[in-house]
Amino acid sequence: MQPICADLQRVRTNIPLVHNITNFVVMNNTANALLAIGASPVMAHALEEVEDMAALASALVINIGTLSKEWVTAMELAMITAKSRHTPIVFDPVGAGATPFRTKTSLHLLEQINPSVIRGNASEIMALAGVQVQTKGVDSAADNSEAAVAARTLAQRYACTVCVSGAVDFITAGGKTSLIFNGHPLMPRVTGLGCTASALTGAFCAVNRDAYAATVHAMAVLGICGEIAARQANGPGTLQLHIIDALYNLTDAQIETYLNIETQPVS
Repeated sequence: MQPICADLQRVRTNIPLVHNITNFVVMNNTANALLAIGASPVMAHALEEVEDMAALASALVINIGTLSKEWVTAMELAMITAKSRHTPIVFDPVGAGATPFRTKTSLHLLEQINPSVIRGNASEIMALAGVQVQTKGVDSAADNSEAAVAARTLAQRYACTVCVSGAVDFITAGGKTSLIFNGHPLMPRVTGLGCTASALTGAFCAVNRDAYAATVHAMAVLGICGEIAARQANGPGTLQLHIIDALYNLTDAQIETYLNIETQPVS
């Protein structure tokens, strides 16, 4: 059995609670994706409860998509609690590089607590590494090949796994690198699929404490489901619906058929 299949089965068996402090745009989408894959989502960002919720969760996903000062405080409290309990943390720096507030907030949170995984697009990862790059709101203006050096820099700086999502997903940690070729060109037309990737990474990290392997598995699963969904979709709207169904119905046989990963030697 592929290790990715074993992780998928553990998610479905263990039903891990994934605590998301995420943006208003994607809450419904990411919650449905987590439910479809077999996890249990909770969206909790109130200062009065984030520490209690983080203490209950099997993984914490921090997504800065719709920021406010109070949310930043909530994110920091949740991250501190999760770290104290050795709970995996996935950090999604949505729009880092687009505004000083987003970039400074991301760097502040990363300086307080090292996450297990940082997942973003090429522009976001480059901005966190201090590379000057133009952004288009929350969309990337760079490609993954440009972000490879920045990703390796962040992985070393924060002792974590870094995932650069795009047409080819680039994942690195501790000198290891994987390229995931699964996915479909229609996927960027659906808002929040990057955020969904972060949420699914949280679910896989909850059942596999090797954050690098868990991230590779989560990104491959979403890419595979995107390919399966695209075969039935008429456009972005139906693609989103079919991705949820594909996550729910995904089989080991489909993973074996579609999986397209290249693992590079340890540098």
